[in-house]
Amino acid sequence: MPHRAPGSGKTRQQFLSGKPIRYYRPKGGSEVRLLVDEGFQAFNAGRLSEACQIFTTKMLAPANETTIGLTIAGAMTPAGLGGCVIELMDRGLVDFVISTGANLYHDLHYALNFTLYRGSPFLNDVELYEEGVIRIYDVLFPATVLLETDAYIRDFIVRSGLNEPVATSEFHERLGRDLLDRFPGCEEHSVVARAALAGVPLYTSSPGDSSIGMNIAYHELMNGSRLMIDPNKDVNEVCAIVLAGKRNGCVILGGGSPKNFYLQAQPTLWEVYGIPKGGNDYFIQITTDQVVWGGLSGATPAEAVSWGKINPSVLPDTVVAYCDSTIAFPIFCEYAIGSPNGRRPRKELLHHREQLVADLTRQARAARDKKK
Repeated sequence: MPHRAPGSGKTRQQFLSGKPIRYYRPKGGSEVRLLVDEGFQAFNAGRLSEACQIFTTKMLAPANETTIGLTIAGAMTPAGLGGCVIELMDRGLVDFVISTGANLYHDLHYALNFTLYRGSPFLNDVELYEEGVIRIYDVLFPATVLLETDAYIRDFIVRSGLNEPVATSEFHERLGRDLLDRFPGCEEHSVVARAALAGVPLYTSSPGDSSIGMNIAYHELMNGSRLMIDPNKDVNEVCAIVLAGKRNGCVILGGGSPKNFYLQAQPTLWEVYGIPKGGNDYFIQITTDQVVWGGLSGATPAEAVSWGKINPSVLPDTVVAYCDSTIAFPIFCEYAIGSPNGRRPRKELLHHREQLVADLTRQARAARDKKK
């Protein structure tokens, strides 16, 4: 066991002396494709190879016209993997994103040109607290980064003039546009800014469970603002996007609330709105959770069939790779970007949300009237 000596006497500067964490942008190296195709042959390496194949040869095949959702749980942006998400969005390889609010909040640090550092998970956390250093496992950064990011969000809310309930897609687009205006070039190292530029809707399934939501709550309490996140708008927009897709597929990092928020769209359509869509056509999950605990993150594609979340005829096009996302996801992205289908036209669903929801409304009303 690594020894964590109490009272090391390190200063803040010493704690923050590691290499800066930068967003990693995959380039599609042929060596990675060779490794995955020839070296990842069995067990979870085999499942990751299978995920790469399903994504590149089926989900990205032009003839399939698959609408792809990416869900993100776990501390991916603090670990520098927001660059992978940026590359996928830029290349049109994902059409919308559902993320924990924390990932989008920590993404803002990069947009605002703050620095996160490589560190150790075996430090004295009392000393870190006393020195004003925040730790996310082995990621370290000054507490002032939180305070200044919070201040930016609060100032943005005032500048935006938002004063009514909005979808998270609307809020994040406004936020991304503000970043682009105030920090030119930040789209190269900010998921939020790149999504606004690429027309990719960003959703947060639990908006109050992050510092972004905390600062929205501050604005209501202190300024009497009527701005709030309307989860109904998010539910209907995601349902509308899924309904409009010729085929539907997902790439799930971790699990949790973002995973279910995506997958619940299919039951919402058939169970609530009376529109049988038939379930998702493709399902890829990278997780360390196990199905035996009964947890949402470990729920398998086979189990999802019983809910109408997965089309039972496509189970061969579903896979769960039991891997650490911080290891598997960069490999997955390198493979995808280097594939023959490594770029496709962007759907820019962000700009079509109103029409998609109008189509959902029309079909739902028709189903209701038919039932009557």
